[in-house]
Amino acid sequence: MKKAVLTVISDISTDQRVLKQAELLRENGFNVTVIGRKIHGISDLRTSRSGEIRLKIPFEKGPLMYAVFNLRLFISLLGRKADLYVANDLDTLLPSFLVSKLYRRPLVYDSHEYFTGQHGLAERRSRYYVWKRLEEFLLPRIRWMITVNKSIAGLYEREYGVNPVVVRNVSPSAANISPRSRTEAGAKEGDLLTVFQGSGINPGRGAEELIEAMALTEGVKLLVIGSGDAYEAVKRLAIVRGVSQKVKFLPRMPWEEMISYTRSCDAGLSLDKDTCLNQRYSLPNKFFDYISAGIPVITSPLPEVSALVADFGCGIILSEVTPAEIAAKLMLLKNDASLLALLKNKAVAAAQDVTWEREKITEQDLFRRVISETYKKNG
Repeated sequence: MKKAVLTVISDISTDQRVLKQAELLRENGFNVTVIGRKIHGISDLRTSRSGEIRLKIPFEKGPLMYAVFNLRLFISLLGRKADLYVANDLDTLLPSFLVSKLYRRPLVYDSHEYFTGQHGLAERRSRYYVWKRLEEFLLPRIRWMITVNKSIAGLYEREYGVNPVVVRNVSPSAANISPRSRTEAGAKEGDLLTVFQGSGINPGRGAEELIEAMALTEGVKLLVIGSGDAYEAVKRLAIVRGVSQKVKFLPRMPWEEMISYTRSCDAGLSLDKDTCLNQRYSLPNKFFDYISAGIPVITSPLPEVSALVADFGCGIILSEVTPAEIAAKLMLLKNDASLLALLKNKAVAAAQDVTWEREKITEQDLFRRVISETYKKNG
Protein backbone atom coordinates (compact mmCIF):
# COMPACT_ATOMS: atom_id res chain seq x y z
CA MET A 1 0.00 0.00 0.00
CA LYS A 2 1.30 3.46 -0.92
CA LYS A 3 2.07 5.79 1.98
CA ALA A 4 1.14 9.48 2.27
CA VAL A 5 2.10 11.95 5.00
CA LEU A 6 0.04 15.11 5.49
CA THR A 7 1.31 17.98 7.62
CA VAL A 8 -0.60 20.88 9.18
CA ILE A 9 0.13 23.27 12.06
CA SER A 10 -3.45 23.23 13.34
CA ASP A 11 -4.87 20.53 15.54
CA ILE A 12 -6.40 17.78 13.42
CA SER A 13 -9.64 17.68 15.42
CA THR A 14 -11.52 20.47 13.65
CA ASP A 15 -9.55 20.96 10.41
CA GLN A 16 -12.13 19.72 7.92
CA ARG A 17 -9.98 20.39 4.86
CA VAL A 18 -7.16 18.17 6.11
CA LEU A 19 -9.52 15.47 7.38
CA LYS A 20 -11.27 15.34 3.99
CA GLN A 21 -7.91 15.23 2.22
CA ALA A 22 -6.79 12.31 4.36
CA GLU A 23 -10.00 10.41 3.74
CA LEU A 24 -9.75 11.03 -0.02
CA LEU A 25 -6.25 9.56 -0.09
CA ARG A 26 -7.41 6.55 1.93
CA GLU A 27 -10.22 6.01 -0.58
CA ASN A 28 -7.53 5.93 -3.27
CA GLY A 29 -5.43 3.24 -1.64
CA PHE A 30 -3.03 5.22 0.55
CA ASN A 31 -1.96 4.45 4.08
CA VAL A 32 -2.21 7.99 5.49
CA THR A 33 -0.40 9.63 8.38
CA VAL A 34 -1.49 13.12 9.43
CA ILE A 35 0.89 15.17 11.57
CA GLY A 36 -0.54 18.21 13.35
CA ARG A 37 -0.06 20.13 16.60
CA LYS A 38 -1.49 19.39 20.03
CA ILE A 39 -3.43 22.49 21.10
CA HIS A 40 -4.79 22.97 24.60
CA GLY A 41 -8.58 22.87 24.71
CA ILE A 42 -8.94 21.61 21.14
CA SER A 43 -7.10 18.29 20.94
CA ASP A 44 -9.67 16.58 23.15
CA LEU A 45 -12.62 17.56 20.93
CA ARG A 46 -12.15 14.46 18.80
CA THR A 47 -10.75 11.07 19.69
CA SER A 48 -7.39 10.50 18.03
CA ARG A 49 -7.49 7.91 15.29
CA SER A 50 -4.91 5.57 13.86
CA GLY A 51 -2.43 7.45 11.70
CA GLU A 52 -2.87 10.80 13.48
CA ILE A 53 0.05 12.40 15.32
CA ARG A 54 -0.12 15.60 17.35
CA LEU A 55 3.22 17.20 18.16
CA LYS A 56 3.37 18.76 21.61
CA ILE A 57 4.98 22.21 21.46
CA PRO A 58 5.85 24.16 24.65
CA PHE A 59 4.63 27.46 23.16
CA GLU A 60 1.06 28.36 22.18
CA LYS A 61 1.89 31.08 19.65
CA GLY A 62 4.60 33.41 18.39
CA PRO A 63 7.94 32.90 16.58
CA LEU A 64 9.17 30.26 19.06
CA MET A 65 6.08 28.14 18.48
CA TYR A 66 6.65 28.19 14.70
CA ALA A 67 10.39 27.50 15.05
CA VAL A 68 10.01 24.59 17.47
CA PHE A 69 7.10 23.11 15.54
CA ASN A 70 9.03 23.17 12.26
CA LEU A 71 12.06 21.56 13.88
CA ARG A 72 9.98 18.81 15.49
CA LEU A 73 8.04 18.31 12.27
CA PHE A 74 11.27 17.89 10.29
CA ILE A 75 12.55 15.28 12.75
CA SER A 76 9.21 13.46 12.67
CA LEU A 77 9.18 13.43 8.86
CA LEU A 78 12.71 12.07 8.66
CA GLY A 79 11.44 8.84 10.19
CA ARG A 80 8.54 8.56 7.75
CA LYS A 81 9.60 7.77 4.21
CA ALA A 82 6.47 8.00 2.07
CA ASP A 83 5.32 7.89 -1.54
CA LEU A 84 3.65 11.30 -1.22
CA TYR A 85 3.99 14.32 1.06
CA VAL A 86 1.29 16.98 1.38
CA ALA A 87 2.13 20.25 3.17
CA ASN A 88 -0.86 22.28 4.30
CA ASP A 89 0.02 25.98 4.38
CA LEU A 90 3.35 27.77 4.38
CA ASP A 91 4.04 27.08 8.07
CA THR A 92 4.62 23.36 7.32
CA LEU A 93 6.13 23.66 3.84
CA LEU A 94 9.87 23.89 4.59
CA PRO A 95 10.22 20.59 6.54
CA SER A 96 8.01 18.79 4.02
CA PHE A 97 9.99 20.23 1.10
CA LEU A 98 13.35 19.20 2.58
CA VAL A 99 12.25 15.65 3.36
CA SER A 100 10.60 15.20 -0.05
CA LYS A 101 13.89 16.21 -1.69
CA LEU A 102 15.90 13.95 0.61
CA TYR A 103 13.76 10.92 -0.22
CA ARG A 104 13.09 11.99 -3.84
CA ARG A 105 9.35 11.73 -3.41
CA PRO A 106 6.65 14.10 -4.71
CA LEU A 107 5.34 16.99 -2.62
CA VAL A 108 1.97 18.67 -3.00
CA TYR A 109 1.54 22.09 -1.39
CA ASP A 110 -2.01 22.99 -0.32
CA SER A 111 -2.27 26.69 0.49
CA HIS A 112 -5.48 27.32 2.44
CA GLU A 113 -5.09 31.09 2.09
CA TYR A 114 -2.84 33.82 0.71
CA PHE A 115 -0.51 33.31 3.65
CA THR A 116 1.71 36.41 3.44
CA GLY A 117 -1.33 38.60 2.87
CA GLN A 118 -2.91 37.83 6.25
CA HIS A 119 -4.40 40.56 8.43
CA GLY A 120 -1.72 42.25 10.54
CA LEU A 121 1.26 40.32 9.16
CA ALA A 122 2.60 43.12 6.94
CA GLU A 123 2.70 45.43 9.99
CA ARG A 124 5.01 42.97 11.80
CA ARG A 125 7.94 43.66 9.53
CA SER A 126 10.40 41.05 10.79
CA ARG A 127 7.81 38.24 10.74
CA TYR A 128 6.57 39.30 7.32
CA TYR A 129 10.15 39.36 6.00
CA VAL A 130 10.84 35.79 7.19
CA TRP A 131 7.62 34.33 5.76
CA LYS A 132 7.92 36.24 2.48
CA ARG A 133 11.54 35.19 1.89
CA LEU A 134 10.59 31.60 2.66
CA GLU A 135 7.69 31.76 0.21
CA GLU A 136 9.87 33.35 -2.47
CA PHE A 137 12.44 30.58 -2.08
CA LEU A 138 10.06 27.62 -1.99
CA LEU A 139 7.15 28.32 -4.33
CA PRO A 140 9.14 28.52 -7.59
CA ARG A 141 10.50 25.06 -6.65
CA ILE A 142 7.07 23.51 -6.04
CA ARG A 143 5.82 21.27 -8.86
CA TRP A 144 2.32 20.57 -7.51
CA MET A 145 0.12 23.09 -5.72
CA ILE A 146 -3.50 23.40 -4.60
CA THR A 147 -5.34 26.46 -3.30
CA VAL A 148 -8.87 27.43 -2.31
CA ASN A 149 -10.18 29.72 -5.04
CA LYS A 150 -9.41 31.31 -8.41
CA SER A 151 -8.55 34.73 -6.99
CA ILE A 152 -5.84 33.40 -4.68
CA ALA A 153 -4.60 31.04 -7.41
CA GLY A 154 -4.23 34.10 -9.64
CA LEU A 155 -2.17 35.94 -7.02
CA TYR A 156 0.26 33.03 -6.72
CA GLU A 157 0.44 32.58 -10.48
CA ARG A 158 1.27 36.25 -11.13
CA GLU A 159 3.80 36.40 -8.32
CA TYR A 160 5.63 33.09 -8.71
CA GLY A 161 4.63 31.62 -12.06
CA VAL A 162 3.00 28.60 -10.42
CA ASN A 163 -0.31 27.19 -11.60
CA PRO A 164 -2.31 25.98 -8.56
CA VAL A 165 -5.22 23.60 -8.93
CA VAL A 166 -8.32 25.10 -7.30
CA VAL A 167 -10.13 22.92 -4.77
CA ARG A 168 -12.68 24.88 -2.76
CA ASN A 169 -13.21 23.85 0.85
CA VAL A 170 -16.74 22.62 0.19
CA SER A 171 -18.37 21.08 3.23
CA PRO A 172 -19.56 17.48 3.48
CA SER A 173 -23.29 16.98 3.22
CA ALA A 174 -25.19 17.85 6.38
CA ALA A 175 -28.41 16.20 5.20
CA ASN A 176 -28.13 13.33 7.69
CA ILE A 177 -27.25 15.52 10.69
CA SER A 178 -30.28 16.30 12.85
CA PRO A 179 -30.70 19.98 13.83
CA ARG A 180 -30.71 21.01 17.47
CA SER A 181 -33.96 22.35 18.85
CA ARG A 182 -34.32 26.10 18.45
CA THR A 183 -35.14 26.34 22.14
CA GLU A 184 -31.76 24.82 22.98
CA ALA A 185 -30.17 27.37 20.68
CA GLY A 186 -31.84 30.17 22.63
CA ALA A 187 -34.67 31.17 20.28
CA LYS A 188 -38.36 31.65 20.99
CA GLU A 189 -41.20 31.15 18.51
CA GLY A 190 -41.12 33.96 15.95
CA ASP A 191 -37.44 34.82 16.51
CA LEU A 192 -35.00 35.02 13.63
CA LEU A 193 -32.20 32.67 14.73
CA THR A 194 -28.82 33.43 13.15
CA VAL A 195 -25.32 31.99 13.44
CA PHE A 196 -21.77 33.33 13.15
CA GLN A 197 -19.19 30.54 13.30
CA GLY A 198 -15.55 29.78 12.70
CA SER A 199 -12.22 28.86 14.24
CA GLY A 200 -10.85 32.24 13.15
CA ILE A 201 -13.04 34.77 14.97
CA ASN A 202 -10.27 37.34 14.72
CA PRO A 203 -10.02 41.12 14.29
CA GLY A 204 -11.30 42.18 10.88
CA ARG A 205 -13.84 39.38 10.59
CA GLY A 206 -16.87 41.54 11.43
CA ALA A 207 -17.70 40.00 14.83
CA GLU A 208 -17.54 43.34 16.64
CA GLU A 209 -19.84 45.02 14.13
CA LEU A 210 -22.27 42.09 14.44
CA ILE A 211 -22.53 42.49 18.22
CA GLU A 212 -23.11 46.21 17.79
CA ALA A 213 -25.81 45.40 15.22
CA MET A 214 -27.61 43.12 17.67
CA ALA A 215 -28.27 46.15 19.85
CA LEU A 216 -30.26 47.61 16.92
CA THR A 217 -32.51 44.58 16.36
CA GLU A 218 -35.68 43.14 17.86
CA GLY A 219 -36.70 39.50 17.72
CA VAL A 220 -33.29 38.38 16.46
CA LYS A 221 -31.11 35.83 18.26
CA LEU A 222 -27.50 34.99 17.48
CA LEU A 223 -25.28 31.96 18.02
CA VAL A 224 -21.53 32.59 18.00
CA ILE A 225 -19.68 29.28 17.65
CA GLY A 226 -15.91 28.92 17.54
CA SER A 227 -12.71 30.47 18.76
CA GLY A 228 -10.10 33.03 17.76
CA ASP A 229 -8.11 36.05 18.85
CA ALA A 230 -11.23 38.24 19.14
CA TYR A 231 -13.55 35.64 20.68
CA GLU A 232 -13.21 36.70 24.35
CA ALA A 233 -13.27 40.40 23.47
CA VAL A 234 -16.50 39.88 21.54
CA LYS A 235 -18.05 38.11 24.54
CA ARG A 236 -17.15 41.12 26.72
CA LEU A 237 -18.55 43.50 24.11
CA ALA A 238 -21.88 41.67 24.20
CA ILE A 239 -22.09 42.37 27.94
CA VAL A 240 -21.09 46.02 27.53
CA ARG A 241 -23.68 46.57 24.76
CA GLY A 242 -26.40 44.86 26.79
CA VAL A 243 -27.14 42.11 24.26
CA SER A 244 -26.15 39.07 26.33
CA GLN A 245 -29.74 37.82 26.30
CA LYS A 246 -29.73 37.93 22.49
CA VAL A 247 -26.38 36.23 21.92
CA LYS A 248 -25.34 32.72 22.91
CA PHE A 249 -21.62 31.87 22.78
CA LEU A 250 -20.53 28.30 22.18
CA PRO A 251 -16.93 27.05 22.08
CA ARG A 252 -15.16 25.42 19.19
CA MET A 253 -16.54 21.90 18.67
CA PRO A 254 -16.40 18.99 16.21
CA TRP A 255 -17.86 19.83 12.82
CA GLU A 256 -20.84 17.49 13.07
CA GLU A 257 -21.88 19.00 16.40
CA MET A 258 -21.46 22.54 15.12
CA ILE A 259 -23.54 21.81 12.02
CA SER A 260 -26.35 20.44 14.18
CA TYR A 261 -26.62 23.93 15.67
CA THR A 262 -26.24 25.63 12.29
CA ARG A 263 -29.05 23.54 10.81
CA SER A 264 -31.43 24.88 13.45
CA CYS A 265 -30.80 28.49 12.35
CA ASP A 266 -32.56 30.69 9.81
CA ALA A 267 -29.46 32.40 8.37
CA GLY A 268 -25.67 32.49 8.70
CA LEU A 269 -23.35 35.49 8.65
CA SER A 270 -19.99 35.81 6.88
CA LEU A 271 -18.64 39.32 7.56
CA ASP A 272 -14.93 39.36 6.66
CA LYS A 273 -13.76 42.89 5.89
CA ASP A 274 -11.39 44.05 3.16
CA THR A 275 -8.50 44.65 5.53
CA CYS A 276 -5.81 42.71 3.60
CA LEU A 277 -5.31 40.73 0.39
CA ASN A 278 -6.00 37.44 2.11
CA GLN A 279 -9.42 38.56 3.38
CA ARG A 280 -10.27 40.46 0.21
CA TYR A 281 -10.08 37.27 -1.80
CA SER A 282 -11.16 34.81 0.89
CA LEU A 283 -13.85 32.18 0.45
CA PRO A 284 -14.63 31.36 4.10
CA ASN A 285 -15.29 27.81 5.23
CA LYS A 286 -18.37 29.05 7.05
CA PHE A 287 -20.00 29.96 3.72
CA PHE A 288 -19.95 26.33 2.58
CA ASP A 289 -21.09 25.18 6.03
CA TYR A 290 -24.14 27.43 5.78
CA ILE A 291 -24.94 26.16 2.29
CA SER A 292 -24.51 22.54 3.42
CA ALA A 293 -26.89 23.26 6.30
CA GLY A 294 -29.44 24.70 3.85
CA ILE A 295 -29.58 28.21 5.29
CA PRO A 296 -29.13 31.54 3.47
CA VAL A 297 -26.06 33.73 3.94
CA ILE A 298 -25.69 37.41 4.85
CA THR A 299 -22.24 38.28 3.52
CA SER A 300 -19.83 41.17 3.16
CA PRO A 301 -19.22 42.42 -0.40
CA LEU A 302 -15.99 40.49 -0.99
CA PRO A 303 -15.62 39.20 -4.56
CA GLU A 304 -15.43 35.41 -4.13
CA VAL A 305 -18.21 34.83 -1.62
CA SER A 306 -20.54 37.55 -2.95
CA ALA A 307 -20.21 36.11 -6.47
CA LEU A 308 -21.42 32.72 -5.25
CA VAL A 309 -24.30 34.27 -3.30
CA ALA A 310 -25.32 36.19 -6.42
CA ASP A 311 -25.00 33.12 -8.67
CA PHE A 312 -27.18 30.94 -6.45
CA GLY A 313 -29.45 33.70 -5.13
CA CYS A 314 -28.99 32.12 -1.70
CA GLY A 315 -28.49 35.19 0.48
CA ILE A 316 -28.02 38.91 0.91
CA ILE A 317 -24.88 40.89 0.07
CA LEU A 318 -24.17 43.83 2.38
CA SER A 319 -23.14 47.14 0.85
CA GLU A 320 -20.68 47.58 3.73
CA VAL A 321 -19.84 45.90 7.04
CA THR A 322 -21.34 48.34 9.54
CA PRO A 323 -23.68 47.74 12.51
CA ALA A 324 -26.48 49.69 10.84
CA GLU A 325 -26.24 47.77 7.56
CA ILE A 326 -26.05 44.37 9.29
CA ALA A 327 -29.01 45.22 11.54
CA ALA A 328 -31.07 46.41 8.57
CA LYS A 329 -30.58 43.11 6.73
CA LEU A 330 -31.31 41.06 9.84
CA MET A 331 -34.56 42.93 10.37
CA LEU A 332 -35.42 42.54 6.68
CA LEU A 333 -35.29 38.75 7.08
CA LYS A 334 -37.08 38.94 10.41
CA ASN A 335 -39.99 40.90 8.94
CA ASP A 336 -40.26 39.33 5.47
CA ALA A 337 -41.19 35.66 5.85
CA SER A 338 -41.64 35.15 2.12
CA LEU A 339 -38.14 36.47 1.36
CA LEU A 340 -36.63 34.26 4.06
CA ALA A 341 -38.46 31.20 2.68
CA LEU A 342 -37.26 31.99 -0.86
CA LEU A 343 -33.64 32.35 0.24
CA LYS A 344 -33.83 29.12 2.25
CA ASN A 345 -35.10 27.27 -0.82
CA LYS A 346 -32.25 28.73 -2.88
CA ALA A 347 -29.73 27.63 -0.24
CA VAL A 348 -31.11 24.09 -0.25
CA ALA A 349 -30.83 24.05 -4.05
CA ALA A 350 -27.25 25.35 -3.84
CA ALA A 351 -26.39 22.53 -1.43
CA GLN A 352 -27.39 20.04 -4.14
CA ASP A 353 -25.04 21.72 -6.62
CA VAL A 354 -22.05 22.57 -4.41
CA THR A 355 -21.03 19.21 -2.98
CA TRP A 356 -17.77 17.75 -1.73
CA GLU A 357 -18.45 14.65 -3.82
CA ARG A 358 -18.08 16.80 -6.94
CA GLU A 359 -15.34 19.08 -5.65
CA LYS A 360 -13.04 16.28 -4.53
CA ILE A 361 -12.76 14.90 -8.08
CA THR A 362 -10.33 17.70 -8.97
CA GLU A 363 -8.10 16.88 -5.98
CA GLN A 364 -8.36 13.16 -6.63
CA ASP A 365 -7.27 13.65 -10.26
CA LEU A 366 -4.28 15.71 -9.11
CA PHE A 367 -3.05 13.07 -6.67
CA ARG A 368 -3.42 10.34 -9.29
CA ARG A 369 -1.48 12.44 -11.79
CA VAL A 370 1.28 13.13 -9.27
CA ILE A 371 1.77 9.43 -8.51
CA SER A 372 1.48 8.37 -12.14
CA GLU A 373 4.05 10.88 -13.38
CA THR A 374 6.41 10.17 -10.49
CA TYR A 375 6.49 6.42 -11.00
CA LYS A 376 6.68 6.77 -14.79
CA LYS A 377 9.68 9.09 -14.35
CA ASN A 378 11.37 6.73 -11.90
CA GLY A 379 10.61 3.67 -13.98
